[in-house]
Amino acid sequence: MQLSETEAGAELALGGIEAMAQPKRAERWMRPVEILAAALLITMMVTVLANVFFRYVLAKPLIWGDEVASISFIWMAMLGAALAVDRHEHMKLTVFLPLLPDRIARMAEVAGQVLVCVLLLRLLPVAIEYAYEESYVTSPALGIPMSWRASAIPAGIGLMALLAVLSVIRTKEWKTIIGTLIVTSALVALLWVIKPAMLTLGNWNLPIFLGFFAAVLLCIGVPIAFCFALGTLAYLTFASHSPVFVMMGRIDEGMSSLILLSVPVFVLLGCILDATGMGKAIVNFLASLLGHVKAGMSYVLLGSMFLVSGISGSKVSDMATVAPALFPEMRRRGHSGPEMTALLATGAAMADTVPPSIVLIVLGSVAGVSIAGLFTSGFAIAMVLLIVLALLARWKARDEDMSGVKRATLPLIGKAALISAPALVLPFMIRSLVGGGVATATEVSAIAVLYAFIIGIVLYGGIPVRKIGTMLIDTAAMSGAILLILGAASSMAWALTQSGFARDLMTLVTGLPGGWIVFMLASIVIFLVLGCVLEGLPAIVLLAPIMFPIARGLGIHDVHYAMVIVTAMNIGLMAPPIGIGFYIACKIANVPAEQVMRRIWPYLSALLVGLLLIAAVPWFSIALL
Repeated sequence: MQLSETEAGAELALGGIEAMAQPKRAERWMRPVEILAAALLITMMVTVLANVFFRYVLAKPLIWGDEVASISFIWMAMLGAALAVDRHEHMKLTVFLPLLPDRIARMAEVAGQVLVCVLLLRLLPVAIEYAYEESYVTSPALGIPMSWRASAIPAGIGLMALLAVLSVIRTKEWKTIIGTLIVTSALVALLWVIKPAMLTLGNWNLPIFLGFFAAVLLCIGVPIAFCFALGTLAYLTFASHSPVFVMMGRIDEGMSSLILLSVPVFVLLGCILDATGMGKAIVNFLASLLGHVKAGMSYVLLGSMFLVSGISGSKVSDMATVAPALFPEMRRRGHSGPEMTALLATGAAMADTVPPSIVLIVLGSVAGVSIAGLFTSGFAIAMVLLIVLALLARWKARDEDMSGVKRATLPLIGKAALISAPALVLPFMIRSLVGGGVATATEVSAIAVLYAFIIGIVLYGGIPVRKIGTMLIDTAAMSGAILLILGAASSMAWALTQSGFARDLMTLVTGLPGGWIVFMLASIVIFLVLGCVLEGLPAIVLLAPIMFPIARGLGIHDVHYAMVIVTAMNIGLMAPPIGIGFYIACKIANVPAEQVMRRIWPYLSALLVGLLLIAAVPWFSIALL
């Protein structure tokens, strides 16, 4: 989210991680944009908190609060997406390019950048037209033209286009640039001429444009959001009668749900967690309790991932907090780097259903599932996976030598508990407030940030003033990258739905023997594969609107199905050789991926056992609802 993840960077491949770790500000003139994006994030949070205060304390809701928050949100998202272009932080898959000869890989990379420029320049006039059309609509509370809000889209696309063009020019790969433009122009002309024939293909155009074309772009390093947008643009232009204008509306809708306001706020919460050391306090407390037993440090790692995830909602933040705190002691006790990294990666996959999970928030938004229900069930599902991994860790540690390890004294445990108590409150506060219907996920996220910020200053040493601005800008860029993926994936999902693909898929699946069991197994395979290739958020936005109605028709509970596909997706995310999260874990642990690859399979197998158990027994998912 993070996604960045913070959540956004969380889903980058190895090359993307390095870009995240050392962001490159290509343009100095983007500094005012950074300041504006940070100010909009603050405005959005202040508005959400004011909404909570006026509603629950004064019993006088701010009728204009949601509109102000929504306007600030879309502007922050689009400016953040531009910042992500500037800082090279858009999520992409960089596993395949290194397999090519250096010269060919460089040509493919530059060609992909040129295609991104073509996309943005093509969408810019459409975005301007969209914003103009919105001027005829007036907001109900503020009474202002909706173009004030919609203008964020052409502004963001324009900034991204300018940055992308400048980036391409600076490569000075003129032969590749000109060659790409010539080939693209020729291909566009050819497709335009044969468009009547393409239309006769019907849904066979889907695998051509939304499958093969988008997959090729993904393999040459085009960021995921732009892969989706290019595929959708090509499909609408050459294989349908729908105007490209519709695409802009779907991008806006995919980025603008009020539920998604919690995404940047939870990303910011992860930044505060890292900056204050609250996560480290939890790790130290668990180590004092369990560090003296066999597999104790493995238990501590898994338990830390579970609890820290409940604060940050971010896989990268979780792993970056836990690994530095635990790995030195685990190495001292004889744990190998590859083994620890394998457990770290699968622990992150296990913990992604613990609220506040950005994936669950997005899923609830696009599939119409109760976020309170998802948050409640997520704890139980993570516990099932935690137990499965802990059992495997205990079996692996059966010969561990504990002769030199001493039990922590009661005063030391008490001190660690006292220090970690304020941090331990957060995950349970988030779950109880959302699950109890006291506040929405967005409101809870803002309350959690305020709590963490105050507690961090009072009890955990505070946050340097110079770092606060950096955190806000990082959050905006990260959130913009996540939300642009959601918008682009929403437009592709709409194209899939309008084509009749959803109807045909439903007919095919419901006609299979085996009923809901076969459908559940098919869903697991689909989301395992998509988790490897795409990462969670785009996979969910693409398929959730299609798959959930089928699941409901087969009598599968929404929350049960949600837990199964999110778990499958997270396992795929950590599965080598393609799983992006796997490379993130290796990078954070500073262990070669090829060494970890041999050690991770038993842990992934344990997660698969847990997944099949969750799929076969709905009680795990719905017992607490």
